Amino acid sequence: MWRLANVLWMHGGACNGNTQSFLNAEEPTVIDLVTDFGINILYHHSLSMEFGEQVRHVFERILDGEVPLDIFVVEGTVIQGPNGTGRYDMLLDRPKKDWIWEFAHKAQYVVAVGDCACWGGVPATSPNPSESIGLQYQKGSHGGFLGADFRSKAGLPVINIPGCPSHPDWVTQILVAIATGRAEDVLLDELQRPQTFFKTFTQTGCTRVQYFEWKEPVEEFGQGTRKGCLFYEQGCRGPMTHSPCNRILWNRQSSKTRAGMPCIGCTEPQFPFFDLAPGTVFKTQKIFGSIPKEVPKDSDPLSYSVTAALARAAAPKWAREDMFVP
Repeated sequence: MWRLANVLWMHGGACNGNTQSFLNAEEPTVIDLVTDFGINILYHHSLSMEFGEQVRHVFERILDGEVPLDIFVVEGTVIQGPNGTGRYDMLLDRPKKDWIWEFAHKAQYVVAVGDCACWGGVPATSPNPSESIGLQYQKGSHGGFLGADFRSKAGLPVINIPGCPSHPDWVTQILVAIATGRAEDVLLDELQRPQTFFKTFTQTGCTRVQYFEWKEPVEEFGQGTRKGCLFYEQGCRGPMTHSPCNRILWNRQSSKTRAGMPCIGCTEPQFPFFDLAPGTVFKTQKIFGSIPKEVPKDSDPLSYSVTAALARAAAPKWAREDMFVP
């Protein structure tokens, strides 16, 4: 018999940015989830009317098996400090990490929303005083809080929907797929991200891609309509980052690169890349003064430098003109 899909959303060590993004979803909206797609939100820290002992009652009914838990969503890191006790982050007189562990093992599906839940994100960056950790990854290392072998009741690992924050429609569309019985159609990549969103590079659909091919840079930060590629001088990570930000636009209007803002690679497990660019993110780190330290698409520095020189020499006049796009 068909029934509603019960969702429990728990907030860990994070800024609440993914919730704010989620509330701005358009295709479908959060209201659509409830009215049209059979989502029953058992608890969400920003949406639910329950508080205090009422929340405890909801939690206990789930853990007692009285209420089935179909989808467990985690936003934010699992905070393990101090010294593994988890007492830096308490909920209803218990370390939140204990609640997360129990709910994850009760749920049919577990979904990590945002970088912090997926990989640890900013809170897990060294020196990590909160002892924060992602659900099934710590940066690029498989394992995380639940362990590499964790599988939900339905037999799947944690479904990672990264981003800082995640695009709202990435989240709502995955929740719809699970709630409508199509979870098995959600193919995951090697980092457990849905391939429908994370198979292509952020560069795909970028309106500056022709300048990337001609190796023509934009020299000034924030020039939204100026010609040129942000990779060569401004540290854009679009050619090395998997996301559909230039295919599924933010607010249905734009993206970072379209607005003249370098992609910061926020869907990749190593984000933030402080170790790669000490002191600044928005500057391309180079070797020999001209070759980017990180060369995209599996090239090597020598072949890249030769290709770049040839591309610049062959670039058409329009690609080199210092003028604004009409």
